[in-house]
Amino acid sequence: MAPPRRTDPSYMDVDSDSDISLLGDDEVRARGKGKSKAADKRKKDKGKSKAKDQAYTWEASYTRSWDIVQEDETGSLQGAVEGLMARGRRRRLLAPAAAIRRTIIRHLVLLLDLSAAMMDRDMRPTRFDLSLQYAREFIVEWFDQNPLGQIGVVGMRGGIGERIGEMSGNPQDVLKSLSDRTKLEPAGEPSLQNAIEMARGSMSHLPTHSSREILIIFGSLTTCDPGNIHDTLEACVKHKIRISVVALAAEMKICRDMCDKTGGLFGVAMNEGHFKDLLFELVPPPAQRAVVRAGANPAADLMMMGFPTRLPDSSPPSLCACHSDMKSEGFLCPRCMAKVCDVPTDCDICGLMIVSSPHLARSYHHLFPVKPYQAVTSVEEVGERAAVCHACGRAFPATPSTAPASEGFSPLGRYRCPDCSHDFCAECDVFVHDVVHCCPGCGK
Repeated sequence: MAPPRRTDPSYMDVDSDSDISLLGDDEVRARGKGKSKAADKRKKDKGKSKAKDQAYTWEASYTRSWDIVQEDETGSLQGAVEGLMARGRRRRLLAPAAAIRRTIIRHLVLLLDLSAAMMDRDMRPTRFDLSLQYAREFIVEWFDQNPLGQIGVVGMRGGIGERIGEMSGNPQDVLKSLSDRTKLEPAGEPSLQNAIEMARGSMSHLPTHSSREILIIFGSLTTCDPGNIHDTLEACVKHKIRISVVALAAEMKICRDMCDKTGGLFGVAMNEGHFKDLLFELVPPPAQRAVVRAGANPAADLMMMGFPTRLPDSSPPSLCACHSDMKSEGFLCPRCMAKVCDVPTDCDICGLMIVSSPHLARSYHHLFPVKPYQAVTSVEEVGERAAVCHACGRAFPATPSTAPASEGFSPLGRYRCPDCSHDFCAECDVFVHDVVHCCPGCGK
């Protein structure tokens, strides 16, 4: 016997996949269900678009980075490039052009924050990875500008200070200590006091003619110290240790006090580029502070150096005094004739500082910097001068640039040495002041 509904003439057999409903309740329920599905879909799509619009914090600087570079009315990017170069030129104009007494023999201890706070992603990819990358670049540039200096590396992790790399004048040894990332994995809380005490102990035996510096890359907002850190700060002031801090999170009063009392630099990195700028500002040797005695110049200490003899690769193998390795190449100490592997270094036998004459000559450009070139801004100043750059021979532009005028920028592309009055192009201006450190026109 069939069900009663099938005998009803108003009954219609509807497939399961049909969207027709004959019952009022079912129709209302179906409409409500459809609306809810549509609303859920709109919310889901809205959430996806919102997630696309709001990227991670460390991706924010790359979201619309092309807006920074603006084209001129002719569609060229030359104006934007010249503006970036003019910014660096203005920074050089602010630097003192006169000779300043500086310490060319430097000893620096790099303190790296290896706490859990360094795993934050507000800097791409993480604070830890970016700090390691910039630390390696900083070490290479630091040794290039300070060939007579030495660097040691200390880490702050788990409430203690860990010695990562011994004080060394060989950049390859320092870079090797930072090459293994697994041994530097961040954990725990940092301890400024323990790390500074370890760095201060490694520089206690240094002579007075060398500088003692500590550079701290700090990403945490706390420090776990066993005692009073102000006592450690007073000890650093007494031993003339200069402390500089590059903070990645925010300014801490103790970090600011350490920099102010010891004469160092303090800065808070706003982004990746600013972090690198703050770090590389510490590459040039700092000006030496000395107490003037009765109106005269401060006393200068003479120091003894030795220029070694380089052994060729074809020389018979012999043991080196530094590593006790059998090798052919090396350098001979001029005092005791002991063999060392690399220079500059201190002889392990007689203690004499061994340097090469090129290293000593390269350190002098900090003491006698090249004067900043003056930007030629008007056609009247050109006169009968050469139409090509004095250094590279490239012709100057015939028409002035239409880029907006700014301090230190020449619309004619000419930059004139104040001593020899020769004109140079923008690229040669940067190359002379950043690489050569000697004017090709006058040799100063």
